[in-house]
Amino acid sequence: MTGAAIILVLVVTALLAPLLFPGDPLAIVGAPLTSPFQDSATILGTDRLGRDVLAGLVHGARTSLTVGLAAAFAAVSIGAVVGTIAGFSGGLVDEILMRITDAFQTVPGFLLALAFVSVVGPSLLVVALAIALAAWTGPARIARAEVLSIRERDYVASARVIGMHPFEVAFKEVLPNALPPVLTLASVIVAGAILTEAALSFLGLGDPNRVTWGGMIAEGRNVLRSAPFLSIVPGIALVISVLGVYLLGEGVIEAMTTKRSQA
Repeated sequence: MTGAAIILVLVVTALLAPLLFPGDPLAIVGAPLTSPFQDSATILGTDRLGRDVLAGLVHGARTSLTVGLAAAFAAVSIGAVVGTIAGFSGGLVDEILMRITDAFQTVPGFLLALAFVSVVGPSLLVVALAIALAAWTGPARIARAEVLSIRERDYVASARVIGMHPFEVAFKEVLPNALPPVLTLASVIVAGAILTEAALSFLGLGDPNRVTWGGMIAEGRNVLRSAPFLSIVPGIALVISVLGVYLLGEGVIEAMTTKRSQA
């Protein structure tokens, strides 16, 4: 419930960002380095250029949530398709796909994302794809394991007997039943994506046209002694968001486990 409450606040904040702060969050609105609660117009103060920290924080939530959900959706989709094809086909196809999966797993996820963004160029879509490329292997392995246990069941054999195409059997009969365990990884991927996006933005590889929490932390490190709030405020938001996603994911997994045991 705590995780759900945190995510609900994050989602509402992201959706209402254009209404709460309709202007450009990168626009200069006041004197530079105004301390928090010193000016009612900028409650959380301003950065070195005079930009509103609270506006950046709200719009940064929108960026983090967009990247996290997009990366998780792409990673789960790619992993589910690869794992289903590998587990259902077996033989040489399974061997080739699993060796490709192993090859991706040998490269640290952050380094893979860093290299991809460095080559293609920083943008919101590229960052989400880069994170997905580093995260699809887990869903692929779980999907494959589930498909291996499902493909020999009676309803699958019946679908084959009536003449359904193998791909139709795999994606209409097998995948829907193999998907729930795969979806349990979504929360972990979302949390990791939020952190990875923040790290890339901190290194200057985030979308330059959007406010990001990682970029705000990087901006504040140059004045960490005189204005520590510039890094602390977005850092706290980042920690709370990741914690909320993790808690919500753990709660969903526990509920699913309890339901299965009772069944």
